[in-house]
Amino acid sequence: MGTKNKLNQLLRQWQHGTVYAQPYLSRLGYYHDLIKSYRRSGWLESVGTGAFKLPSDRVDWLGGLYTLQQQLNLPVHAGGRTALELKGFAHYGRPAESKCFLYGDSKTRLPKWFNQFEWGAKIQFKATNLFPPGLEESFTKYVHKELAIKMSAPERAAMEMLYYVPSVQGFDEALLIMESLMSLRPKVVQTLLENCGQVKVKRLFLFMADKLNLPWFKNLDLEKIDIGKGKRAVISNGVLDRKYLITVPREGSV
Repeated sequence: MGTKNKLNQLLRQWQHGTVYAQPYLSRLGYYHDLIKSYRRSGWLESVGTGAFKLPSDRVDWLGGLYTLQQQLNLPVHAGGRTALELKGFAHYGRPAESKCFLYGDSKTRLPKWFNQFEWGAKIQFKATNLFPPGLEESFTKYVHKELAIKMSAPERAAMEMLYYVPSVQGFDEALLIMESLMSLRPKVVQTLLENCGQVKVKRLFLFMADKLNLPWFKNLDLEKIDIGKGKRAVISNGVLDRKYLITVPREGSV
């Protein structure tokens, strides 16, 4: 195939709104030197080392995340407060895309081009063993510009949000968000709580669900959920909740 025909084929198949990473381009037969010539000729624009977009294309963080998931096969997903916002929860006076929460396993590292590109939102990425691999029922899809993005379902997103209490996510705001989660799936919640690797998250989640008398809470089997032993200081100068053994804001301060 001639160079011009090869370029035309690439441009025809290019998914608008996303980035193409060089490893993926190489798998398609477009190696570094060829892509470099396309960039010099103005057909492609660099977004950082080893990543490109169409010059006239607008790419946001969701388009970048699609590349990480679909082209580079990285175990990274949108989660926490971001996933709740995209599902219509968690709108309490904060711009929906002012901060983007991404999560991956403890070995995941994001490519340099993704970390350095100006996405129009602050990227907050956490590589953590909060949950083991799998648990596919705790994920869902979000369609953005015809791109299917993997993100946390509300059950998982709520627990990921609580991971950041109180350092990044305020307790009182998290409680307000939890109050809106009336229709969580108890079986998924149960599975996540049984597999969650952080005692603080499990205790906070159960405390809030119990306090708010959320309808699905009564369907949980608490005896199967290990919440550890001993007290956990979550809120400075708070009061100890004796059922879940965590410090929480004093009544009237939330």
